[in-house]
Amino acid sequence: MLNKSQHSLEDVTLQERVIEVRRVARVVAGGKRLRFRVIVIVGNGDGKVGIGIGKAQEVPSAVRKAVEKAKKNLIDVPMRGQTIPVFIQSRFGSSNVILRPAVPGTGIIAGATVRAILELAGYKDVLTKVIGSTNALNTVMATIKGLEDINSSILFSKMRRGVAINE
Repeated sequence: MLNKSQHSLEDVTLQERVIEVRRVARVVAGGKRLRFRVIVIVGNGDGKVGIGIGKAQEVPSAVRKAVEKAKKNLIDVPMRGQTIPVFIQSRFGSSNVILRPAVPGTGIIAGATVRAILELAGYKDVLTKVIGSTNALNTVMATIKGLEDINSSILFSKMRRGVAINE
């Protein structure tokens, strides 16, 4: 459990970026109830990134909710220099995201949604491609799922090569 000084220190180092603000409606007997759905990415630029989704009747409160959820959902992502360690292809819904390591100096070749996640995670050189749906929520989820899968992919490749695993 973190004490208050550690928690506030972590909050200072995290950057946040709003990916999407969308108006959603629920149809009820009297008409439509409008709310806002916000997707937020937080990261420290050094291997930690998280996503949060918040809904509320006003945009600022939806953003606040999304940031709180994103801070609770932080994941550690491995890095090899300034790129991802292995080729990853992940799918969420009908969005298919390909993440590929790149040589230094390439930069992040990605659309706005995937670029925001990779920048806040701390990567500098990555090649990406989104195939299928470019829906922001599905693309974000597929990218995060791919970054989570990197650890299991590295572990699997070490097991295949017979490398001793110390974990």
